[in-house]
Amino acid sequence: MIRNPIDIASRVSPELSGIIETIINQLETDEPVTLDSIRSFIAHELPAELDESEHLHHIDTVESLVDELDELIEQFGESAAAIDFVYAYASEQLSRVIEEVVSDESRDNPPTLATIKEAMESGQVGSMVGEGSLEEDEDDVLMPELDNLIGRFGADALAEDFLRYE
Repeated sequence: MIRNPIDIASRVSPELSGIIETIINQLETDEPVTLDSIRSFIAHELPAELDESEHLHHIDTVESLVDELDELIEQFGESAAAIDFVYAYASEQLSRVIEEVVSDESRDNPPTLATIKEAMESGQVGSMVGEGSLEEDEDDVLMPELDNLIGRFGADALAEDFLRYE
């Protein structure tokens, strides 16, 4: 399987990215999931309600998921790692924490996900709740979300890359 060094997830529609992630999570395999296996799953095992919307894409002359996937396979090869085409963003709440840490001018280096975790463990979330920039009930879900991002992308991934701008 070929890993792609560029940010190819930004070239994928949110719909296809979501379906790829769902399929990866549903497939029980020891082998890495490739674009070809995603293509096969969509073509043969896509649930009926998703399949119906897929046909609507053709009627509306909007690029279908299969067509989009075929273009990705043509560009990157069928053995490309499907996970590379799933983009992840932090939730709005975690984005606020990341922005707070990123804007700290006393830092010498751009913060990584590990830096964000350290800041959260050192009371960053509590101080933001105190300031009113986070709700008290929001802080419970931030650490598991951050741990998930670290598990997927590594502790050294730049935190800024996961900011969600809405």
